[in-house]
Amino acid sequence: MEKKYYLFEMKGFWLQCLSIVILVLMLILTGFLYDGMFMNSSDLILVFVLIIPYLFLHELLHSLAYVLNGADYKNITYGVHLEKGIMCCLCKQNISKRNILISLLFPFIFIGVITYIVGILTDNLVLIWLSIFNISGCSGDLMMFWGLAKIKNFEYSEYDNPMAFGIYTDEDLSKRNLLALRYIGSADRLDRNDMKKVRVSKISIIFILIFLLLVMFLYIFR
Repeated sequence: MEKKYYLFEMKGFWLQCLSIVILVLMLILTGFLYDGMFMNSSDLILVFVLIIPYLFLHELLHSLAYVLNGADYKNITYGVHLEKGIMCCLCKQNISKRNILISLLFPFIFIGVITYIVGILTDNLVLIWLSIFNISGCSGDLMMFWGLAKIKNFEYSEYDNPMAFGIYTDEDLSKRNLLALRYIGSADRLDRNDMKKVRVSKISIIFILIFLLLVMFLYIFR
């Protein structure tokens, strides 16, 4: 078979279910490892202030892994689509299987697992909660890692749809059952005409402004 792009998107329902399951498991684990895991008002405000930068750091780590494993930094773009529940880092070039698998695990390991352990050891409740939220938010990354690791030889490709991706291979993946990934079609080429360097949807801007107002309210009336 000739190579072509097999397009997949994550199943939102299963993504949310896994995220909730991970969150519950992390809370149970933390309850065993750490006494007094409930935040006071100052810690709560600090978590609110830091959570968005922490999410951006998540995407920056994805892009760092892309570049360290061979991608051109000029081809990296970022997007915020809160109405779809995503912040994204996209690459305008095909990348190897090794590259995408490492990139998927970078935020989970460095600002999830490692920072969680550091938070427990240093008695830093804010870092613990930020790490828990990040680990829970890695549900999509973990689902993709599990699915893509089962495919032998391919190149990974992102395109104008931030909710989907392409797998460039000569293996027929149209009937392949990949955990929490839905097959949506195939193509000989992918459009990358609408991948702006930084893209923030209008609804996301409104969400961010409301979030900032909420933080200010909590700070004033703490």
